[in-house]
Amino acid sequence: MMKTNTLELIKELTQPVGVSGKEENIALLLKEKLLPYGDVSIDSMNNVCCTFGEGYHFLLDAHIDEIGMIVTDITDDGFIKMSACGGIDTRFLPAMEVSIWGTKEIKGIISTLPPHLQTANDEKKSPKLSDLSIDTGMKKQELENFVSLGDRITFKRNFTPLLNGLVSSSCLDDRAGVAAILLSLEELKKLPCKITVMFSSQEEVGTRGAKTGAWSKNCDEAIVVDVSFALTPGCDKSDCGEISKGAMIGFSPTIDADISKQLVNIAKMKAIPYQCEIMSGRTGTNADVIAVCEKGIKTALISIPEKYMHQRVEVVDIEDVENVSKLICAYISERSNEINA
Repeated sequence: MMKTNTLELIKELTQPVGVSGKEENIALLLKEKLLPYGDVSIDSMNNVCCTFGEGYHFLLDAHIDEIGMIVTDITDDGFIKMSACGGIDTRFLPAMEVSIWGTKEIKGIISTLPPHLQTANDEKKSPKLSDLSIDTGMKKQELENFVSLGDRITFKRNFTPLLNGLVSSSCLDDRAGVAAILLSLEELKKLPCKITVMFSSQEEVGTRGAKTGAWSKNCDEAIVVDVSFALTPGCDKSDCGEISKGAMIGFSPTIDADISKQLVNIAKMKAIPYQCEIMSGRTGTNADVIAVCEKGIKTALISIPEKYMHQRVEVVDIEDVENVSKLICAYISERSNEINA
């Protein structure tokens, strides 16, 4: 039953558009999701925060923004030019279906050169984003009624349940992490501690929301939930976790080693599937900036293994999402009992 509920939750969370800097739609949905737990605020950067309970203070973070593009020009012949918002892989862009989010959704196709007209050199090179255009079928004058410079662009939305509990969707990075935190809240509200949930903005353009959102919260510890690389053909196994093998517990110089070890111990004790993710430097997540907020916050990172990151066909296992949620609950429960003993 939980798996069905989780699938529906992820589907709901991946529908709203939230390209970095324009997260209002997903922020409003999450405000509604959090209202049963406490007072909810949305700050000037679109961070959504909710605090409940009393005592030792835990911060739970997952980012709500997604990669996309931004309109930079509308040419005289009616094509839209664009620039990146976040890490865009230009190799897959030609012929991609997209939506431009102006005064209404405008659908388009990223222009591509038919293989019949390509040269041998064309076949070898990855296109530059500046060389690509979006074709909506409209003339410039008509298009300007709906689209303005600065409007955001997303890939065509995708939500496809797969076999064996997997799901493919746009923006599972990091709506899957948001889902894992939401799934934990019913258990966490029963515990003798204080919880702040922060669904943060602009992670994909430099962890900007978490830098300000964690400020003045006076948290004792933080757990960041994100996605990380799941093994696929062509990847180095040492750089990846494995999908369907459980939560990825991060170890890095930028996060707290003791919490990472405690997470491993609790996962073993509670028989929660887990794997370790070893990083030699920065994690590339909000954990890096939350850890150095104010006087410093002891911070951990738990990731959901994900295939095909930063594509419109990202894939996660629903059980991995649920196991991350279980690990969060088990860890905070153990720590709360320890602190209050």
